[in-house]
Amino acid sequence: QFQLVESGGGLVQPGGSLKLSCKASGWSWDYYAIAWFRRAPGKEREGVSCISSRSGTSYYADSVKGRFTTSKDNAKRMAYLEMTNLKPEDTAVYYCAAGPLDYGLGPAGYTYWGQGTQVTVSS
Repeated sequence: QFQLVESGGGLVQPGGSLKLSCKASGWSWDYYAIAWFRRAPGKEREGVSCISSRSGTSYYADSVKGRFTTSKDNAKRMAYLEMTNLKPEDTAVYYCAAGPLDYGLGPAGYTYWGQGTQVTVSS
């Protein structure tokens, strides 16, 4: 059973930080691209960050550049999204996704998706 499970979401004040985790199970994802997406209430799903399956290079949406950092630990089958200087507009359900090729920040092509974890930024 191929599965991705996110954790680490919660309530944080503006300016605060959170670290999301994504655990993969059921297959070897060493050469898979991974990405983080989010969906805020009433808005379209937005690509936040991704890591290339070939080069390991990370890419970020302009809205989070300089504040979010994504990483991948193949040995642990884990991916992470470190979020700093959080803003109320970062409030959303965050999802990790994985796919065998590089798909960038668009959702099409990613094969596996987690169930999401809620991040709420509010004072």
